[in-house]
Amino acid sequence: MKILATIFTSLTLISLQPNVEEKPLKSQLYVLNHEQVLGTSLELKIISTSETEVYKAEQAAIEEINRLSNILSAYHGHSEFSRWMKSSLNVPVKVSKELFEVLSLFEQWKRQTNGALDPSVAVASKLWREAALNQNLPTKSAVQKAIFQMQAKHYQLDLTNLTATRLDLVPLVMNSFAKSYIINKACDAALAAGKIENIVVNIGGDLVTKGGERDLVYVTNPLKNAENDAPLAKLTVMNKAVATSGNYRRGQQIGKNWYSHIIDPRTAKPVGQIISATVIAENAIDAGALATAFNILSLQESKLLAEKSGAAYLIVTREGKIVESANWDAYVLAAEVEETPVVARSTYAENQKMWDPKFELTINFRLNAIEDNSHRPYAAIWVENEKRESVRNLALWYRKTNWIPDLRNWYRIHGERFKADKDNYASVTGATRNPGSYTLKWDGKDDKGNYVPQGRYTVIIETAKEHGTNEIIRQALELKKTPIKAVSAGNVEVAAVNFEFGKRK
Repeated sequence: MKILATIFTSLTLISLQPNVEEKPLKSQLYVLNHEQVLGTSLELKIISTSETEVYKAEQAAIEEINRLSNILSAYHGHSEFSRWMKSSLNVPVKVSKELFEVLSLFEQWKRQTNGALDPSVAVASKLWREAALNQNLPTKSAVQKAIFQMQAKHYQLDLTNLTATRLDLVPLVMNSFAKSYIINKACDAALAAGKIENIVVNIGGDLVTKGGERDLVYVTNPLKNAENDAPLAKLTVMNKAVATSGNYRRGQQIGKNWYSHIIDPRTAKPVGQIISATVIAENAIDAGALATAFNILSLQESKLLAEKSGAAYLIVTREGKIVESANWDAYVLAAEVEETPVVARSTYAENQKMWDPKFELTINFRLNAIEDNSHRPYAAIWVENEKRESVRNLALWYRKTNWIPDLRNWYRIHGERFKADKDNYASVTGATRNPGSYTLKWDGKDDKGNYVPQGRYTVIIETAKEHGTNEIIRQALELKKTPIKAVSAGNVEVAAVNFEFGKRK
């Protein structure tokens, strides 16, 4: 088994010199990761023969994302959208082409989904956030008031004069379309700026791929959504958009119950029947809108809506039922036949008790936000036994391969086995994550797929920056058949790390 077949990897390009003369090279894949972009994570995957051209494409994409965020963001008071929201009622306001387009898209999709998508859902979202703070469900009268407010017409558009007129004071949010709109525009900007052959722009699990290459995309399993959990499906797509929406990463806990952040504007209540919907469509707007709508609509309504655009989808219900469109299989990668792991008893002493397959170790951590530097650090996460022998790689995140030796401890052990292979750089589509937050799991198997004995193991998290620091966290854990929890202090790059060992959930 190749080492990278079982670990999560990324190749990111930074500190490039665009003015350096380059000789033509063969096409290579570059994967560039940023945190704190539109409130989540950004991944750019670019194929090109030139690092200089990759640098141009990356810069163009980032600049376009920032430009459009300054127009469409509902979270920044200086954005054009925020300023428009503060404008006087019944007074036409000249707006940018981009803001007009997104407001128009909301009107179109509100009609197409019979009200399932509505920017005024901000009213109900605020209601449920306050309910979570107070730990009390909203009253029936509060819910009815929210429905009444959302049913009104909130703005009037004039295409001839490119104006938008606010008709009431109801709060609006642009989330459903702003991110999808920005992804597509950033992709086009990158293609126009650099001589590149293919690009994938992935913001928070929604992505667009354009060019002459097929991209491998993993669909996150909503029931097992750690970074290194097995995907629900493996797809290959080219010149398509893929989006996923679900309730498993964001929402509100009220009492013993979890309520989705996705709310049906028609009822002002969080949805619960669908836990994840993944859509493949011709463009990012359609994919993002449908993925959100499919969490709200009935299965039959979703099927009819998808058929109108030719979109493919995979929906997971609350009961765990998987519903696929008739054309979904056209994008699914053929399943690989895997050998069943066999415990190599001869490797261990006869009196050693083997790992209980019912148990797993979960590792939760967050990368620190560093001002003026959104690039993710190089990081390696692995497990060693009491003899300080590496038994399992859990993750390897890096940028340019020539800087991997900066992960000194990991490279000393694994450097000779390391080999970059673009087939390992799968994109991932899943519900939007919080920026910098990651979860990894260890199922008790070594790199060969065999279970290890119970006992004392050390989890090691090593981070490095080009020409910068090298940080390491070591956490020893006694992993037998007793649930345990532990917290390790963080460092410059990583906040405190939480370890939890127990039965699989």
